[in-house]
Amino acid sequence: MHKLTLLDADAPNSGGGMNQVSDEDKKAVDQLREQYSGMRAEMAKIIIGQDKVVEQMLICILSRGHSLLMGVPGLAKTLMVNSLSKIMSLQFSRVQFTPDLMPSDITGTEILQEGEKGRREFEFVKGPIFANIVLADEINRTPPKTQSALLEAMQEHRVTTGGVHRDLPQPFFVLATQNPIEQEGTYPLPEAQLDRFMFLINVDYPSVEEERRIARETTGTHSADLQEVIDGPTLQTYQSLVERVPVPDHVYDDVVDMVRLTRPKAEDAPEWIQKWVTWGSGPRAVQYLVRGAKAHAVLHGRYVVGWEDVEAVAHSVLSHRILTNFQAQSEGVDSSFVIDKLLENIADKEAAMATQ
Repeated sequence: MHKLTLLDADAPNSGGGMNQVSDEDKKAVDQLREQYSGMRAEMAKIIIGQDKVVEQMLICILSRGHSLLMGVPGLAKTLMVNSLSKIMSLQFSRVQFTPDLMPSDITGTEILQEGEKGRREFEFVKGPIFANIVLADEINRTPPKTQSALLEAMQEHRVTTGGVHRDLPQPFFVLATQNPIEQEGTYPLPEAQLDRFMFLINVDYPSVEEERRIARETTGTHSADLQEVIDGPTLQTYQSLVERVPVPDHVYDDVVDMVRLTRPKAEDAPEWIQKWVTWGSGPRAVQYLVRGAKAHAVLHGRYVVGWEDVEAVAHSVLSHRILTNFQAQSEGVDSSFVIDKLLENIADKEAAMATQ
């Protein structure tokens, strides 16, 4: 398992608008790119296909974000999350969300214990939230009261029980799964909680060739052993590296412009946004687009963010932050179509500026 030491996160190079990259950070980006290849190779031992999903999960983790995986049963969502924790040498915890699950079943509870001298006192017993990677399986199966137990953990990386704040282990990520087709007995996630997820990752069916490989390679006696590629401290160092990746000012401007265009009540909102969109994205979308673009850039060996990096994460960041209305649905328009038009809008603007 490879370890490395990068520049301090507070180094002068950390300025977001600066396009200068130190030699040390360039070397670190190259090392991360190499280890990214190693992580993908290890994941390929267990997961056949789903390369884009694996990349999006890694981008999210490098950006200190949380992911919501949307897909029908049987697509190895749980196995992907568990395998990822193993190759990163992170503590893994799984919570099966059910209608009778209580908040204390996630965060932990105070239990009355008898001490050595017979004195009784409360002792806190940690819940499954106290892990590096927490899999919230079928998160929409539990009522909003229990879903909300994750809010503080996802935002503040701590939980509060009995009036006491308890810090969670670092690094900390919530990777939740949701079944999009079976909605009976489910509780839709509130918008406030959906917004806490950096990415909504759609897990689709494998291709024909991938499914044939699944048939051949996963139905015998062979089982692959996953090797640790990085560990928690190294991951945190990479996260600091991602934060220092410079972003050109025009990319910042285009990200802000695109997010603002999603809001139908904005003065400069296009007619088609006003027609199809009920609610647009907030400032957190701007933050996540930039962070995700930085992680995408370094995973592909680039030292400065380009617009292609923003395009690569746009659907995952914005799809659950754009609420389309009934008219859009009646015309077959969904949030993905709206995002495509937004990206085209920015491309047209850049082309027009280039010709001036």
